[in-house]
Amino acid sequence: MPSDTLLTAADTDMAAPEQTRPAWGAVFSMSLGVFALVTAEFLPASLLTPLAEGLQISKGAAGQAVTATAFVALITSLFISSAIGRIDRRWVLIGLSVLLVVSNLIAASAPGIVTLLIGRVLMGIALGGFWSLSVATLMRLVPEPDIPRALSIMFMGVSAATVFAVPVGSYLGALIGWRGVFLAASGLALLALLTQILTLPPLPARGRARAGILFEVLRRPGIGIGMSAVLLVFAGHFTFFTYIRPFLENVTGVGVDGVTLILFGFGLANFLGTYLIAFVIQRSLRLALVAMPLTMAVLAVLLTVFGGIPVLDAAMIAIWGLVFAGVPVAWSTWITRAIPDQAEAGGSLIVAAINFAIAAGAALGGGLLELSGPRGVFLVSGLILMAAVVTIVSRVRLK
Repeated sequence: MPSDTLLTAADTDMAAPEQTRPAWGAVFSMSLGVFALVTAEFLPASLLTPLAEGLQISKGAAGQAVTATAFVALITSLFISSAIGRIDRRWVLIGLSVLLVVSNLIAASAPGIVTLLIGRVLMGIALGGFWSLSVATLMRLVPEPDIPRALSIMFMGVSAATVFAVPVGSYLGALIGWRGVFLAASGLALLALLTQILTLPPLPARGRARAGILFEVLRRPGIGIGMSAVLLVFAGHFTFFTYIRPFLENVTGVGVDGVTLILFGFGLANFLGTYLIAFVIQRSLRLALVAMPLTMAVLAVLLTVFGGIPVLDAAMIAIWGLVFAGVPVAWSTWITRAIPDQAEAGGSLIVAAINFAIAAGAALGGGLLELSGPRGVFLVSGLILMAAVVTIVSRVRLK
């Protein structure tokens, strides 16, 4: 079988938005959807100990609920467009939200690890599918000048989940148990589902399905190198962020309360950043793409060299959160401009690149943590981000 038939996507024409007037209610429903998705994605991390105790398994085994979700999301992001063919995208998005509700209910009632993993596999399908279709969907909900603002609104759902999911999940877990938290997540997912049913307009598929679109898109001038830049930026971030707690405990010297407060500051700044980035992109997309990893690289080096003062470390980490908030918005905007006729394929590729970067960054950071400690992790994070800056400045094309 030729290799170009292994990965497929719908050959859909997304060149122009369908809306002459922005459908902000539908955009809000997308934001609520990603809020419900990311909240559910984070729950095992915030409930790891009671989850493991409740199912009578090790914490390591319980952690596989996170691994399963990420792996299935990666695979789904590559195959979703070809799998759904010419089905109306409105019904696909609604179906993915139904999967999210069901996955949380299965997790809430799981008698053991196998059932839990089944629920998380469904969660991974919903996560990978929804993210892959999100950019192309927003392009059809608002006129072109409003796309950066619409993306910012959608990613506010991610930032809100970043701020609230882990602390609220832990707090509610102590009050109503981990099963009750998953039930509450089902309620949130159901709210997102109902909102989408009420607000999403018909989104019929365009074009025809054919094999090899992902490879074809990657072969277009500038797209492959752009995806490499995406991978570098996100790998640099997750090399840093995955191991921020050891840095705060061992270098900054704060306890659990201090870690919680600093991370909450990161989340609040991240939420603000998703609002501000639309204004930067409207001024210059290239400025946004270059300035964000450059600022993060400088912060990583400063934390490596001067880290250890709680107030300064907290301030720099908050700035990192503010800046990083714009990264997914800016690169999603790049997709809409670089390949507007293949936004679904572009969305699939960027979601796959991000998930691979998350895994690679976390793995690299773990090895560095053992070899050189938290400062070494942050230094390498900065070097990866500088490599991203050089790649963007020298190779990434903008239209």
